[in-house]
Amino acid sequence: MTVRMPASQALARVKPSATLAVTAKARALQAAGRNVIGLAAGEPDFDTPENIKQAAIRAIVAGKTKYTDVDGIPELKDAITAKFKRENGLDYTRAQVNVSPGGKPVIYNAFAATLSPGDEVVIPAPYWVSYPDMALLCGGQPVFVETKLIDGFKLKPDALRKGLTPNSRWLILNSPSNPTGAAYTWSELQALAAVLLEYPDCWILTDDMYEHLVYDDFKFATIAQVEPRLYERTLTMNGVSKAYAMTGWRIGYAAGPEPLIKAMAKVMSQTTSNPCSIAQWAAVEALSGPQNFIAERNVSFKARRDLVVSMLNQAQGVECPTPEGAFYVYPSIAGLMGRRAPSGAVISNDEDFARELLDAEGVAVVHGAAFGLGPAFRISYATAAEILEDACARIQRFCGSLSAPAF
Repeated sequence: MTVRMPASQALARVKPSATLAVTAKARALQAAGRNVIGLAAGEPDFDTPENIKQAAIRAIVAGKTKYTDVDGIPELKDAITAKFKRENGLDYTRAQVNVSPGGKPVIYNAFAATLSPGDEVVIPAPYWVSYPDMALLCGGQPVFVETKLIDGFKLKPDALRKGLTPNSRWLILNSPSNPTGAAYTWSELQALAAVLLEYPDCWILTDDMYEHLVYDDFKFATIAQVEPRLYERTLTMNGVSKAYAMTGWRIGYAAGPEPLIKAMAKVMSQTTSNPCSIAQWAAVEALSGPQNFIAERNVSFKARRDLVVSMLNQAQGVECPTPEGAFYVYPSIAGLMGRRAPSGAVISNDEDFARELLDAEGVAVVHGAAFGLGPAFRISYATAAEILEDACARIQRFCGSLSAPAF
């Protein structure tokens, strides 16, 4: 006898995370004995710094393992306000800070607290895979605004204006970007802010998770810093997962207007409750302790970026721009559409490309359609240089094996 599980209308509107799905498939193939290189997961291969781990151990020994305030301990909120003042020139109080069990809950809680049916969330494409589905889960409607490779995959003011309507409740700005690595300069943010000032009912969620992972003397800026008139309707989000190699610790944070922060805490009070107490104390040390290791690790990330960009641009039919930050590249494969793989399958879209590449060469990448703009694919270069070199050589070989267009 089978039992039919009831499925909500909200669940029917969303898709599983494509990045997690590709990572799971790669692990399954590896477990079966295949020589697979997984370049799907956005996770640094560096370890959490020792001083941060020791802070967590001290918290355990001191018995700091009980429930905390729903949206974060005061000590962590103080560390976050100090970080925003020190690095971004932004003044917040404890009451304006939210700490959640990861970056995803920050976004979800903000949407759950503010979106009603008919409300629109404007999302530049390509986008991180979870943005639209979280908007859908919370009753909102994603509105996609495409960017262009020729513009470095950055949202332009005219395109933003066309995407905004009286129903726009949120704009998501992710800089540096997942999946493209594109990062906005101060002047580029000023131009977008000028448009946003014309739409006072549209709030801005700026996802700065990759703030510290920038290269070639790029100067990071965030929009509430650039345009103070947007401060009262901007939620500035960040976290410790990427720069501090703390993905598994699950600590994200944000600062914004106090009424929004209170509403997000209300959502948390009936869903997750507080983030892990031990991880919070580790995050205090991450934000307040030595920061020099970030620049040291960025030297490695930049070298990996340069290696991957160079090798992919030597692959037949691939065009790979050089990103300003994060640890992803997003190469176009428009030149490979219609070609035939060694298996005989025609490469008609980027999902075909990713599937055939995995089957033929054992390299797992995420297809561009998952990020809303293709034909392209995403590679995470947060892994060792020798692994990246091997993977890119396999991609070159695969692209070279594709026959002339089938049409």
